[in-house]
This record gives sequence, structure tokens and C-alpha cells, in this order.
Amino acid sequence: MFNKDRWREILEVLSTNVWRTVATAFGVGWGIFILIILLAAGKGLENGIRQDFNGVATNTMFMWTQTTTIAHQGLPEGRNFNFKLSDVDLLRRSVPELRIISPRNSMRQTEGDNVIRGLESGQYRVFGDYPEIIEQNPIYAAKGRFFNHNDIQAKRKVVVIGDGIRQDLYEEDEDPIGTYLKVNGVNFMVVGTYKEKTSDGGGQNSEREIFMPFTTFSQAFNRADNVGWMAITAKDGSSISDLKNKVISTVKQSRKVHPDDERAIGHFDLYQQFNRVESLFGALKFVAYFVGILVLLSGIIGVSNIMLIVIKERTKEIGIRRALGEDPWSIRLQILMESIFLTIISGMVGIIFGALSIYGINTLLESLGPVDMFLNPSVSLGVVISALIILVVSGLLAGFIPANSAIRVRPIEALRTE
Repeated sequence: MFNKDRWREILEVLSTNVWRTVATAFGVGWGIFILIILLAAGKGLENGIRQDFNGVATNTMFMWTQTTTIAHQGLPEGRNFNFKLSDVDLLRRSVPELRIISPRNSMRQTEGDNVIRGLESGQYRVFGDYPEIIEQNPIYAAKGRFFNHNDIQAKRKVVVIGDGIRQDLYEEDEDPIGTYLKVNGVNFMVVGTYKEKTSDGGGQNSEREIFMPFTTFSQAFNRADNVGWMAITAKDGSSISDLKNKVISTVKQSRKVHPDDERAIGHFDLYQQFNRVESLFGALKFVAYFVGILVLLSGIIGVSNIMLIVIKERTKEIGIRRALGEDPWSIRLQILMESIFLTIISGMVGIIFGALSIYGINTLLESLGPVDMFLNPSVSLGVVISALIILVVSGLLAGFIPANSAIRVRPIEALRTE
């Protein structure tokens, strides 16, 4: 392995026909290049989609009431109904695997502006929530505070506004904390502002929602103990998808809905959707490896064919070396080293060009600004190490058949070859 003469001979053989060597090496380098680019593109897509889930409690389902389609317990079909606050307590007792149950109410959008501050006004979505909603939504308190359970108990008229609303209704250097907003004719004090963890900062509805205590919302806008919908998160180690049927059955029984009425209660399973996305990531990675390795395999076949041609050209030389008593393993090692050397060098060139291409793509993305569902395409160190392992194995495979062909040459027949 560390014999200078052996390495001198390898370089001499590969440089004898430069264009043939370059053409052969291109197939291997191109295969590694394609593999790296495909994996980087898949990672960029994964990063972009994961950013949309950043800060969201993915083990969550959302549940709301619709219209019944089956008569039950003397109540007719086509009945509209609401969840109640008592259903929240019932779920906590009946399904102990649940970590957070957030009852929610929201104000329907109207044609006119529903929020006024001085001479400024706007139309915004308003939610009545419990403090735990901040653990389920991708938001955080940017200034001031989020409302708490003391606000819930006291039914304080306080609100937390999005940073987009602050920009709409306040001067740039004006502090909104402690000021008042009029929401549908009712005054509320601003105690905090929030920002979205996944906000691009430029969307029309970005950070333009208002949150207030659930009890305050119910009292101010005459919602009594009605609940519009719920955000429900399971504890770690439990799947909300597995608990979904139990949750829905519990509230059906409480609201006197027929157990077989599939349309009375609407729901959205975020955890199920997230798992589908996770499966997509795995499929993309498999496709990238599959396509990249197939392209690489075509390059390896090219290397093997060229090595067979090289051995054919060196038949007489091999015969002389065998006649002089050189060990067959030494000849096999020579061929294998030539094959591995050519494969690794060409593969490293492919890795370098792949890395430069990824750097160029990231630079372009930074100059263009955020791109939906695509962020920071890259490959990990593990991928590079895997590529190097693939190169070594590929070099061995490419040289194995030619090496065995070389040692099968009989010295007498080889010496007669012209």
C-alpha cells in the first residue's frame, strides 16, 4: 500500500490515456454529484416544511361541532349544537392521557372594521382562549405578557395583539402596552404583543390576530358557557390519533349525539398529517439514494470496463511479471488499487462540485429572500462519510472482476501476446 513504485505505476497507467481516464472518472463523479444534490434538495424541502410546524404542538387535534344527521334520544336530525365548558372538564376526567384541552371561541369576520383605536381602525380576528393556547400555537410573547389564569378568573378585559396590528394601529416608536382598544364597542387594555415563530413578516394576515381570556370573551360578547371549538394535545408517549375516537365518543355522549353520527363533530388530526409529512421525507430520501446509486452504478460499470481494457493492453506485462515469480495477490492488489484510486479521486471531485453547487444555491436563496417550503438545502457529515464508503466499495467492485481476470492469465500465453 505504501510502495512508491506501485503508486508511480498507478499514476503512469492512468495518465497514459488522459481522455479515457477523464471520461471514465466523469461517470463516477457525476453519480456522486447527483446523489448529493438530490439529498440536499430533499433536506431543503424538509427544512421548509418543518419550519411551518415550528412551535406547533404536532400531537394535537382540533374539534368543532357541525349538524347532526341521525336522530337520537328524542332529538331530531339536522340539529345544531355547541360544546360546553363542562365538556372540557369531562374530557379531563375521562381521557387522562390528554395534556392540554383548550376551549376556544372566535369572532366572525364582519364587513366593517371591528377594532378601533383613536382615529385608526381595522378588521381582525378575535379569539377567546385559555393561556395554554400559547403552547399549541407557533407564537410567543414579544413584549409585555400573555394573559394568565388570574385574568381568566377575574374576567379581566385585557388583550394580546399581534405585532402586525401594532404596526397598523400605532406609530413606529409607540409602546402599545397599557393602551386601550375598542373591540366591537367594548374597551380592552393591551397587556402584550406576540410574534409568530414561523412568520415571514410580510403576509397580509401575519401577526394580525387578537387574543383575550376565554371568560372575558364569553361575558363581553354573550357566549355564556358555549365553546366554539377545542384544541386538544396528548401527553408525551401518547398519540392523539389513538385517543381521537375516545375523545369524540365522550363528547358525543355528553351532547346526546348518536354514536354512529360521523358528521356531527368535525375534527382535524394534526399529528396524522405530520406523520404523513414524515413519511414523505423518508420516501424522498429513499428516492434520492436509489436514483443516485443507480447513476453511480453506471459509472462503476464504466470503470470496470475500462480496467478490463487496460488489463488487455497489459497482458504481456502481466505475463512477464508472473514469469518472474510475482505473487498473484500482488497483481490483484495492483489492479484493485488502480480501480479504487480512480474511483475515489473522481468521487471526491463530484463531492466538491456538489458542495460548491449547494453553497451557490444557498447564496441565491439568501439574495432572493424566503422561499415557501424550501429552506437551507444541505447534506450532513454523515452523508459525506456514507458517500466515501460507497466510493471505496464501488472501487473494490469495479476492480474485482478485472483483477481476477488478470491473475487468470497464464504466463506462457501472455508472453506470446502481441
